Amino acid sequence: DAIRAGLLFFNGLREVDLRLRGFGHAIPALLASKHKAQMFIGGSAALAKALVTDIVAHGGQVRCGIELKTILTRGGRAVGVELKSGERIAATGFIASGLNPQQTFLRLLPARAVAASVRAKARRFRYNLIAPLFAVHVALNEVPAYAAAASRPELKKAFMVILGLERFQQFHQIVCAHERGAIPPTVAWGACPTLFDPSQAPKGKHTAFLWEKVPYALQGDAANWRSTQEPHARALLAFWTQYAPNLAGAIVDQFSMSPIDTEQTLPNMTMGDLVVGSFDHDQVGSHRPFPGAGHYRTPLSGLYLCGGSTHPGGNITGLCGYNAASVIAADLGLKQWWESPSFEKVD
Repeated sequence: DAIRAGLLFFNGLREVDLRLRGFGHAIPALLASKHKAQMFIGGSAALAKALVTDIVAHGGQVRCGIELKTILTRGGRAVGVELKSGERIAATGFIASGLNPQQTFLRLLPARAVAASVRAKARRFRYNLIAPLFAVHVALNEVPAYAAAASRPELKKAFMVILGLERFQQFHQIVCAHERGAIPPTVAWGACPTLFDPSQAPKGKHTAFLWEKVPYALQGDAANWRSTQEPHARALLAFWTQYAPNLAGAIVDQFSMSPIDTEQTLPNMTMGDLVVGSFDHDQVGSHRPFPGAGHYRTPLSGLYLCGGSTHPGGNITGLCGYNAASVIAADLGLKQWWESPSFEKVD
């Protein structure tokens, strides 16, 4: 029962709803590759900084903290963008949107530029019920010492730990709680990155985090997280301390993030959905984000989609952008300067 529970929970971390028919392949797919959880030296922000450095080195420009007002169109083609500041930037070749389809087709594009059928599909785009997370991040004087490591010393070298998962039925209870807008019985997972990358903290110090799946619309309204966030963070930390008692005296600093913090920090993650759209029959593969826009091209010439709302979905894989870049290069007649991987066998 514990093994079945673990497999189902891991599948849930990929945000696949196994209540849907035809998605049973998701479980063996989790085990098909030798490449599992990975971490960037310096943290995930180091990847973003490296990409920015490469773009700038090749003559590009990256702007942060700006907001778009609209995508400019002319003659059925996307020709540029206008910022909320009033500045207009012309597109010399194409525009690639990493935002979700509702933001792209309903908020940024003028209604006259988008067919009514496309706008209707964008309105129907659905977000993942169980994707939103509540997180507690801590700075520590020492690594979390799990009591279970006394009999299972391999825990001291574990990249990820899952706490509170004992029975197969628990994941079903988590889903049902989300449907009610209630905080589910606590099952959480996390890591201590500095065990594997000491550069993420001062010498002798550590960082760790714990994540929990929670509903976006808490008791029917996401705004309820404002009053619930701090007490829930304390409860989650107390839960964590039951498994790693030394945390009580090891914490130097801490902060928490609720689903609405995620949404405000990363605007494409509407409703705190970290994979930017549910995986359903009409929102996967060539139908993602919806039929007619599933090959990274949009009905508007010169406008492409490249974010987590496209195939294969969110997470830090680079696959959505890689696939979009391949399509854009082909459309513009550009020589592909990167080597395509071989998919003849599973590595």
